[in-house]
Amino acid sequence: GTTEPAPIGVVAGPPLQSALKKQLGGQSLSFQGVDYPADIPGFLEGGDKEGSKTMANDITDAAKSCPDTKIVSVGYSQGGQLVHNSAKLLPANIQSRINAAVIFGDPDNGQPVAGVNKANTKVICHNGDNICDGGALILAPHLTYGQDATSAAKFIASKV
Repeated sequence: GTTEPAPIGVVAGPPLQSALKKQLGGQSLSFQGVDYPADIPGFLEGGDKEGSKTMANDITDAAKSCPDTKIVSVGYSQGGQLVHNSAKLLPANIQSRINAAVIFGDPDNGQPVAGVNKANTKVICHNGDNICDGGALILAPHLTYGQDATSAAKFIASKV
């Protein structure tokens, strides 16, 4: 999310990582964060352009290097913009490798993730979250997505 530290932020990333480890138990898991500025200008531009390219490249590399791996694209706030943007940069054969997409506090709320089946996409937006309503104000509901980590992890587990 905007102003959060790389590689996986604070609000949603670490709680989801923890919940996924519990949900998937001994299965091999790898988390690849995207190092990008996560600043306000990037958010206002619809998501950091270089960060979006980096995410697309990371997904492509994982798909090509590990043909049997399950790929999940996740983002919170501006990271959600990167999920949307990176998917648009991928060719169809790589888009089809994304088993699930999860976005917390999605600024593009209601927009599909390119090439990802709607049934494999979970967008979590809280009541009163101005970011999900197309605004630019960070209000209290936008900072509470860590509480959704378990439900997001269960969704991901059902898709991989």
